[in-house]
Amino acid sequence: MAGYLTTHVLDTATGRPAAGMKIDLYRISDAGAELIKTVETNADGRTDAQILPRAEFARGVYELCFHAGAYLDAQGVPKESPRFLDMIPIRFGMSEDTHYHVPLLLSPFGYSTYRGS
Repeated sequence: MAGYLTTHVLDTATGRPAAGMKIDLYRISDAGAELIKTVETNADGRTDAQILPRAEFARGVYELCFHAGAYLDAQGVPKESPRFLDMIPIRFGMSEDTHYHVPLLLSPFGYSTYRGS
Protein backbone atom coordinates (compact mmCIF):
# COMPACT_ATOMS: atom_id res chain seq x y z
CA MET A 1 0.00 0.00 0.00
CA ALA A 2 1.45 3.35 -1.00
CA GLY A 3 0.94 6.56 0.94
CA TYR A 4 -0.63 9.83 -0.13
CA LEU A 5 -0.55 13.54 0.78
CA THR A 6 -3.35 15.96 1.67
CA THR A 7 -3.71 19.41 3.22
CA HIS A 8 -6.37 21.66 4.73
CA VAL A 9 -6.00 25.43 5.09
CA LEU A 10 -8.00 27.34 7.70
CA ASP A 11 -8.09 31.12 8.03
CA THR A 12 -8.01 31.54 11.80
CA ALA A 13 -8.58 35.31 11.54
CA THR A 14 -12.01 34.74 9.99
CA GLY A 15 -12.78 31.29 11.38
CA ARG A 16 -13.38 29.93 7.88
CA PRO A 17 -11.68 27.63 5.38
CA ALA A 18 -9.14 29.42 3.17
CA ALA A 19 -10.72 28.97 -0.26
CA GLY A 20 -8.82 29.82 -3.41
CA MET A 21 -5.27 29.53 -2.03
CA LYS A 22 -2.63 28.39 -4.50
CA ILE A 23 -0.20 25.72 -3.22
CA ASP A 24 2.95 24.43 -4.93
CA LEU A 25 4.35 20.97 -4.17
CA TYR A 26 8.11 20.44 -4.58
CA ARG A 27 10.20 17.29 -4.28
CA ILE A 28 13.54 18.11 -2.60
CA SER A 29 16.72 16.26 -3.55
CA ASP A 30 20.47 16.87 -3.65
CA ALA A 31 19.89 18.46 -7.07
CA GLY A 32 17.47 21.02 -5.58
CA ALA A 33 13.73 21.60 -5.56
CA GLU A 34 11.61 20.14 -8.38
CA LEU A 35 8.09 21.52 -8.81
CA ILE A 36 5.74 18.52 -8.93
CA LYS A 37 2.38 20.30 -9.20
CA THR A 38 0.34 23.34 -8.32
CA VAL A 39 -3.12 23.03 -6.76
CA GLU A 40 -5.73 25.37 -5.29
CA THR A 41 -7.95 25.02 -2.24
CA ASN A 42 -11.69 24.64 -2.70
CA ALA A 43 -14.52 26.17 -0.64
CA ASP A 44 -13.70 23.79 2.23
CA GLY A 45 -10.01 24.85 2.29
CA ARG A 46 -8.98 21.45 0.91
CA THR A 47 -7.85 20.39 -2.54
CA ASP A 48 -10.33 18.58 -4.78
CA ALA A 49 -8.00 15.59 -5.03
CA GLN A 50 -5.04 14.29 -3.03
CA ILE A 51 -2.01 16.50 -3.63
CA LEU A 52 0.17 13.45 -4.04
CA PRO A 53 -2.04 10.42 -4.75
CA ARG A 54 -1.04 6.82 -4.11
CA ALA A 55 0.00 6.27 -7.74
CA GLU A 56 2.53 9.15 -7.53
CA PHE A 57 3.67 8.67 -3.93
CA ALA A 58 7.36 8.24 -3.18
CA ARG A 59 9.13 8.53 0.14
CA GLY A 60 11.40 11.52 0.49
CA VAL A 61 11.61 15.19 1.37
CA TYR A 62 8.92 17.52 0.07
CA GLU A 63 7.87 21.13 0.43
CA LEU A 64 4.43 22.66 0.26
CA CYS A 65 4.62 26.36 -0.56
CA PHE A 66 1.41 28.19 0.36
CA HIS A 67 0.72 31.47 -1.49
CA ALA A 68 -0.58 33.23 1.62
CA GLY A 69 0.06 36.81 0.47
CA ALA A 70 -2.06 36.46 -2.66
CA TYR A 71 -4.81 34.80 -0.59
CA LEU A 72 -4.74 37.61 1.98
CA ASP A 73 -4.81 40.21 -0.82
CA ALA A 74 -7.89 38.51 -2.31
CA GLN A 75 -9.57 38.59 1.12
CA GLY A 76 -9.07 42.36 1.35
CA VAL A 77 -6.65 42.18 4.28
CA PRO A 78 -4.92 45.58 4.48
CA LYS A 79 -1.59 45.25 2.72
CA GLU A 80 1.64 46.36 4.29
CA SER A 81 4.69 46.67 2.10
CA PRO A 82 6.19 44.18 2.15
CA ARG A 83 3.49 41.88 3.47
CA PHE A 84 4.59 40.11 6.68
CA LEU A 85 3.53 36.68 5.36
CA ASP A 86 3.71 36.10 1.64
CA MET A 87 4.96 32.63 0.73
CA ILE A 88 4.86 30.00 3.48
CA PRO A 89 7.13 27.03 2.74
CA ILE A 90 6.71 23.92 4.86
CA ARG A 91 9.42 21.31 4.31
CA PHE A 92 8.78 17.81 5.65
CA GLY A 93 9.84 14.22 5.18
CA MET A 94 7.65 11.27 4.26
CA SER A 95 9.36 8.09 5.47
CA GLU A 96 6.44 5.64 5.59
CA ASP A 97 3.84 4.38 3.13
CA THR A 98 0.91 6.03 4.88
CA HIS A 99 -1.36 9.08 4.76
CA TYR A 100 0.47 12.36 5.36
CA HIS A 101 -1.77 15.33 6.16
CA VAL A 102 -0.04 18.73 6.41
CA PRO A 103 -2.58 21.39 7.41
CA LEU A 104 -1.99 25.14 7.66
CA LEU A 105 -3.68 27.42 10.18
CA LEU A 106 -3.24 30.98 8.89
CA SER A 107 -3.74 34.55 10.05
CA PRO A 108 -2.19 37.72 8.56
CA PHE A 109 0.61 37.70 11.16
CA GLY A 110 1.14 34.06 12.03
CA TYR A 111 0.66 30.45 11.08
CA SER A 112 1.05 26.95 12.44
CA THR A 113 1.17 23.45 11.06
CA TYR A 114 1.39 19.89 12.33
CA ARG A 115 1.23 16.34 11.07
CA GLY A 116 -2.47 15.69 10.95
CA SER A 117 -4.49 12.57 10.35
